[in-house]
Amino acid sequence: MKDGGATDRLAAHVQPSSKQAVKNYLAGRKFESVLDVPSGGGWLRDALAQHTPIDGIDLYVAEQDGYRKFWAHDLEDGLPEDCRDYDLICCCEGIEHVGSPLLLLRHFHKALRDNGTLIISTPNVWYPQARLQYFLRGFFPSFPPLADKVKPGTHMHITPWSIPQLYVYLKLAGFSAPKIVPEPGYRTRIHERVLQWPAKLYCRGKLRRAKNDEERAYWEAAGSPESILSRHLIVAASKS
Repeated sequence: MKDGGATDRLAAHVQPSSKQAVKNYLAGRKFESVLDVPSGGGWLRDALAQHTPIDGIDLYVAEQDGYRKFWAHDLEDGLPEDCRDYDLICCCEGIEHVGSPLLLLRHFHKALRDNGTLIISTPNVWYPQARLQYFLRGFFPSFPPLADKVKPGTHMHITPWSIPQLYVYLKLAGFSAPKIVPEPGYRTRIHERVLQWPAKLYCRGKLRRAKNDEERAYWEAAGSPESILSRHLIVAASKS
């Protein structure tokens, strides 16, 4: 466990615009049981309808008020054995910290009820500035070299994500194809609006040649502004 200062630092890594996008997506929906993982500063509690039962998991941040159950647990091992029977799991700014994401996603799938919903938010490595930096340096923004910095309990980004990558892992774990949750208000630089076009045109060409609805939905998502231009991704998927 860390002190209150660490709680504040880790909670701040969920961008305000990402929090608002998740709150907008959940607005008006009722859930019987929710898992918040990693729970950080507990901001999700306020986004849900009053009296919604919510459990939390976080290895390095102390339990916040309002949680029914709380586990101090390492997500590299998946979920705790008694973490079950949810109709919503929110994993906001967590999956990029995990070196075994497929294991974790399969645990999410097992812990959800039939037709339950998983929401994931994570940094996006597909926007033009990220691709340009990777070309020039070999490292994505937010995923720096970690020489002499690999220390459990620190804020390490170790697994980069894009819409195509999320699609593969979610499908392998048994989920539906991810649907993008819009996050309005992200900013783009002038050169990024130019550099987006090779990827956009490629996705459009693939979309025209798509053979079925899922393939069309895949290329629509991959070629969307959120996929190509946004610094963050927010997706929702269902247990299928």
